[in-house]
Amino acid sequence: MKVIVIGAGLGGLALAGGLRRAGIDAAVYERDQSPLIRRQGYRLHLSDVGIDALTSVMTPERRAAFLATAHTPSPRFVRFDPTLKESEVLEHGGLHLSIDRQTLRDALLADVAETITYGMRLTGFQDAADHVTARFDDGTTVTGDVLVGADGINSAVRRRYLPHARIVGTGLVQLYGKIPAELAEGMDNVFTAITGPGHRMVGVALTRDYATCSFGARAEDLPPDVLLMTEEQLRSLVMDMTDGWHPLIRRMISQWYEVFPLELRTSVPIPPWQTTHVTLLGDAAHAMSPAAGAGANLALRDAAALTAALAHGGPLIPALCSYEQEMIDSGFAAVRISAADGARVLGQDPLPSGPPVRPA
Repeated sequence: MKVIVIGAGLGGLALAGGLRRAGIDAAVYERDQSPLIRRQGYRLHLSDVGIDALTSVMTPERRAAFLATAHTPSPRFVRFDPTLKESEVLEHGGLHLSIDRQTLRDALLADVAETITYGMRLTGFQDAADHVTARFDDGTTVTGDVLVGADGINSAVRRRYLPHARIVGTGLVQLYGKIPAELAEGMDNVFTAITGPGHRMVGVALTRDYATCSFGARAEDLPPDVLLMTEEQLRSLVMDMTDGWHPLIRRMISQWYEVFPLELRTSVPIPPWQTTHVTLLGDAAHAMSPAAGAGANLALRDAAALTAALAHGGPLIPALCSYEQEMIDSGFAAVRISAADGARVLGQDPLPSGPPVRPA
């Protein structure tokens, strides 16, 4: 069996690793010219779901080495007001880790680097009775038994395969950056949110070496060119927007570094689709608000579940159908939970209601 994986993000790399361990041929095609070309965030939250998935997609030695780099925060979500008065505490069960995104990506990449071809932009695919052929913008074609769209929220596979599936804005823009770890003393939780008037939020989460610091606000309350601003301009903007907040928060923003803006978007749940030799995983299928901290965990879970389905040895389409049923149900359930949490804590727009509009 040969599996064509489109996208070398966390989900695509995890799938390639799992397939390789299962003895299945995987070829990964990534549109970026290198794995370091885009900033996608810093700290990630791993729950039991993601940690367990690493068992099947990494070698035991690689997994142990990676987990040794993780930080274990207090298993709770804590919310403060701008004076740092505690307003909400939610206790979490299970194991929770704070990890560095690039460290995880490097660990996943280490065992599958030779399977990846960079600079390959998918332009289409053809699904036949017993195989699927992918086409790329340099004229290359590749044929395999399965094509997996692991190419993120802007998935080229999803746009062609499920043109009625929608990605919509949440109404929020998030600015991501880092602060020295010592500034987050007393905030060593799975996530700490300081929420103020007008749905303004400063989020803090520790890793072993630094703390992430994010600022979120409604898009209409930010300058129209916020996505083009320099780091210095973004820092100045947030200092203005947190005027009067606790001095510790102000120190965090004044020492913010490696800051970049991102418009937050989400998928809109759709009904199950007919199974073919093409499938999706992670954000390509069920992108969501970061409010529940579930996105990376679900991408890893999808990779482990798809690996297990393909390694089972039975007929291919039933195996893919079984994988998709669980992926769609649990993935879109997480989208709804994340949207609800985002609306409650961050002021996110509600998910659009009503059936999807299918192409004529």
